[in-house]
Amino acid sequence: MNILMVCKGVLPPVTYGGTERVVWGLVKALHQLGHNVFILNPNKVECGDFAKSIRQNLNIPIDEQIPPGIDIVHFHTGGQTKTKPFVVTQHGNNLVSENTKPNTIFVSERHAINHGCNSYVYNGLDWSDYNEPNLKGIRKGGRYHFLGKAAWKVKNVKGAIAITKKSQTKLDVLGGTRINFKMGFRFTFNRHVKFHGMVNNAKKCNILQNSNGLIFPITWEEPFGLAVIESLFMGTPVFATPYGSLPELVSNPDLGILSNVEDELADAIKYNSYLPYRCHEYAREYFDHLSMAKEYIKYYERAISGQRLNSVSTQKNNRLKNLPYHKN
Repeated sequence: MNILMVCKGVLPPVTYGGTERVVWGLVKALHQLGHNVFILNPNKVECGDFAKSIRQNLNIPIDEQIPPGIDIVHFHTGGQTKTKPFVVTQHGNNLVSENTKPNTIFVSERHAINHGCNSYVYNGLDWSDYNEPNLKGIRKGGRYHFLGKAAWKVKNVKGAIAITKKSQTKLDVLGGTRINFKMGFRFTFNRHVKFHGMVNNAKKCNILQNSNGLIFPITWEEPFGLAVIESLFMGTPVFATPYGSLPELVSNPDLGILSNVEDELADAIKYNSYLPYRCHEYAREYFDHLSMAKEYIKYYERAISGQRLNSVSTQKNNRLKNLPYHKN
């Protein structure tokens, strides 16, 4: 199959690059499965022998930039083509005023349902890009981590800080700084918290190797949550709220706890007895890049045969409001 991947962002990802890391893993997996992949991106992409990079001209219609012989076009930034079968991965949440295309693929079952649809593929990552995790047991130092855009209020870094303060543990924040003007000039005084800013993959892995768990008290419908599967792969359980995809990802009690009550999450940390190898094996088995690619191929085949991917053609998303979060 000849597949054209249409995406923006820096490839391969340099810093955290959540969506870019998923796209990069998908490209490599499709090549490993015997398919020919072309990447249409505004920037030149160094992709070795597993894909061909095509420089996208944003002033020219997509249809005029599709190479000969393409079987399916896969958009990751929205878009459509009139000349070829195509699919669109919806990585985030639509606004209330936006509609969903019938050939859209979402990144979790809940994500699809929230948009009135039923087609989804779980994100997967190429675990060979990650350090070998420390699976020997509870890590020393009493450190936990928050991974995400701390400037985004629905990620609730304030809740993560409060949880670790109550549980008398230390917190590493990956994806934020102590002083933040985007949140109305937030200055975090708590000295048990260390802010690392935006980190690259190597630094992220080093911190997660010494962490006892991910603190992830989101207050919105999380579409997927790469931070969750990355943390599980590195052998750390998840202490999070039960919103969006989280019940799908943290699907059994060996992987962590879900609660929208701050005190319950803090108490769970105090009695943390989770086994790192169980978290690691679960993520490695269910959320790798090859498993993701195989699921996408099924949707490619359906789109090429002219099938609709969703039973509902358009649906306004009305689940973007903040969700309950209780301190006790």
